[in-house]
Amino acid sequence: MGVGSIGAAAALALVLALRFLSSPPPDHMLHIVLWRWIDLAGFSSQIAFMLDPLSLLMMLVVTVVGFLIHLYAFGYMHDDPDIARFFAYMNLFVASMLVLVFSSDLLSLYIGWEGVGACSYLLIGFWYADPANGIAARKAFIVTRLGDASMLCGLLLLATLAGTLDIATLTSGNHLVAGRVLNVAVFLLLGGALAKSAQVPFQTWLPDAMAGPTPVSALIHAATMVTAGVYLIARLHGLFAQAHVAMTATSIIGLITLLLAAGSALFQTDIKRILAYSTMSQLGYMFLALGTGAWEAAVFHLVTHAFFKALLFMAAGSIILRVHHKQNIFEMGGLRRAMPGVFSAFLAGAAALAGMPLLTAGFYSKEMILQNAWQANPILWFGAIIGAFMTSLYIFRCVFIVFFGRSRTVPSGRTSFAMGLPLACLSVLALGGGLIQSPNIVAPIHLLSTLVSPLFGAPAAEGGAILLLVGGLMPIAGIGVAWLMWRPSAQPRVPNGDLEVLARNGWGFDRAYDAVLVRPFMKIGYLNIGDVFDRMSGGLETVVRSGGGLLGHMQSGSVRRYAGWIVAGTAAALCLAVFS
Repeated sequence: MGVGSIGAAAALALVLALRFLSSPPPDHMLHIVLWRWIDLAGFSSQIAFMLDPLSLLMMLVVTVVGFLIHLYAFGYMHDDPDIARFFAYMNLFVASMLVLVFSSDLLSLYIGWEGVGACSYLLIGFWYADPANGIAARKAFIVTRLGDASMLCGLLLLATLAGTLDIATLTSGNHLVAGRVLNVAVFLLLGGALAKSAQVPFQTWLPDAMAGPTPVSALIHAATMVTAGVYLIARLHGLFAQAHVAMTATSIIGLITLLLAAGSALFQTDIKRILAYSTMSQLGYMFLALGTGAWEAAVFHLVTHAFFKALLFMAAGSIILRVHHKQNIFEMGGLRRAMPGVFSAFLAGAAALAGMPLLTAGFYSKEMILQNAWQANPILWFGAIIGAFMTSLYIFRCVFIVFFGRSRTVPSGRTSFAMGLPLACLSVLALGGGLIQSPNIVAPIHLLSTLVSPLFGAPAAEGGAILLLVGGLMPIAGIGVAWLMWRPSAQPRVPNGDLEVLARNGWGFDRAYDAVLVRPFMKIGYLNIGDVFDRMSGGLETVVRSGGGLLGHMQSGSVRRYAGWIVAGTAAALCLAVFS
């Protein structure tokens, strides 16, 4: 039921997409109002869904990639005693994300926004018997709650300014005038997007989220949770375009995140943490594109990233299962001979992540971001190019250490069909997803623009063949350097220098937050134990417990007494009706 329900949703999504593309509706949008939620003087809100080019793409990503992850999870979690609870959480996760992407009102969108946050907490801490998993789940919940509080404040401010949270009304520009208050509202919304998508300074929760089962990591990193922040900004691009300071901040934060995360990934020893930092880095590319106004490029990279990142996580999960749940890449080695299918899948995902020219989907989407970054500011382009080199360096470091050289762990078992089929499908998408790009190499035209141009307008002009050549050579250079450093004949070296340890530990953000925020807050909490607020909550607890105890005496289990209470209640109701 867990897999089949998402499979049915994916099939319906494909049918709906074909009908939408073959005969586009008026204004390229379907809109359905389910019911009016709030109707007060000066403000109204409704539960309504819309299907336009952007929500259409997100629908396909969430359902199709989500279905492949669910199918993989069936093989991965088949012997877990809590498999029913697992798939209940996974289905709720997908449902919450669909509510988020379909909502045409920001207050309705906020329901899905909070839903994916709650599901991430439940799934990261799924194996709650291990205290470390519970700590990781709480960390993800608390850090993203900071962003959610920021977003809620932004929504309230927009509601005050415009009297509505309808997305079409807000982005039309008729109800809002660019100014200081609008900039504040946009910055508050940006805070929510940064926390959800694990961008600096809210990025610390994502690496620890690897405590959950591998299918959870794939779902969070590829199809749901972390893409929500990118979707929010793309959906509200009309608002963000009016806040130039917020746009500049978005691009700078994206650049900082992609470089810091790539540096951390380069020194990780846990295969899942390498991919976690990789997700942060690729999301940084998307925020860089959003900050430069390249909405189309950001959405394109979101789609291709969903393909190859889900593929990489699921291939990594297959490796972990067969090497006796080891995750340290230095305890692997030589696995390409024992796992040729998994090796091919991981290699396809790694090539797409690195952006191998012409062969992979990642090349086309990343190149589109690089060229738009050049048009916005050459400094942003230079930083993004360095990030592209580092991306190919760290992912092929992982490839060469895990799959080449001598074997350090003898793998066992085999990859089941339920796990292998999604790997094969995503390998095709990771390599062939670039076919939606035209074959014109000198001046590539993003064919996705025919779909999203009614929403985002015409794409920016491309930068030319020289920029394309430089962007294409960076991944190749990174792979070459990775081969020289970690080829089979080279002696693998575990990072142990001061700078290496700092990068592996996330550049000290966790330690700084612990010293500046967590410990002082906990200290204040302990000092205030027993204050007036604690006594108030304790008194409320006593009242509730006492009342529950008194009412509990009515639940005796005696049918005769229950019948007596029903008769007495009926008699009292009749007396009230007669004498009132």
